[in-house]
Amino acid sequence: MTTTASEEDRIKLEPSWKQALKEEFDQPYMRQLREFLRHEKAAGKEVYPPGPLIFNALNLTPLDQVKVVILGQDPYHGPGQAHGLCFSVQPGIATPPSLVNIYKELKRDLNIDIPAHGCLQHWAEQGVLLLNTTLTVERGVAASHAKRGWEPFTDRIIETVSARCEHVVFLLWGAHAQSKRKLIDPTRHLILASVHPSPLSAHRGFIGNGHFSKTNRFLEDHGIAPVDWKL
Repeated sequence: MTTTASEEDRIKLEPSWKQALKEEFDQPYMRQLREFLRHEKAAGKEVYPPGPLIFNALNLTPLDQVKVVILGQDPYHGPGQAHGLCFSVQPGIATPPSLVNIYKELKRDLNIDIPAHGCLQHWAEQGVLLLNTTLTVERGVAASHAKRGWEPFTDRIIETVSARCEHVVFLLWGAHAQSKRKLIDPTRHLILASVHPSPLSAHRGFIGNGHFSKTNRFLEDHGIAPVDWKL
């Protein structure tokens, strides 16, 4: 199977990212990933998020606007939850437990009131790249699309931000996110790591990490507008 021009054109991707990642769409791993996703859909399996939202993180946060990267693992696998932004759910969907703890730390760190929704799009529109390392999932089956080809693609995204952007804050919460540390140049960027905000670990160091205020302090120290974390 080869990638046709029409197939490339069909990929709805923000122009700066499409240019930076164009060679990835021809790689064997990406062709295998496309075949896998076609097979899953042909078998009648529900795949989240919906197709137009798979690249939502990139489409909402152009490469030249990235100032913060938050890494998640894979999309939420419940109906109506995932919309292509890590930790975020679509409006009208209950706030997931890990995001509840993120909000608790925001309140503790910056005294920001806990919002009544779980949609983080406002962050993405300010330059916070909300990137899962796997971009699709089967309904009801966590990590079902792990090791199917997404990881080389999202590794390339992380490497691209590290190489092309300056003074980005990478928030690595939990062991999975921290495994990507090797892709980031620590001489150019700030890496903040802690345990994951899930209920199983949040009180072992996520609550109290001060990452939101530390992020804004670093950005301001380098002449970059801080993130308005209020939702």
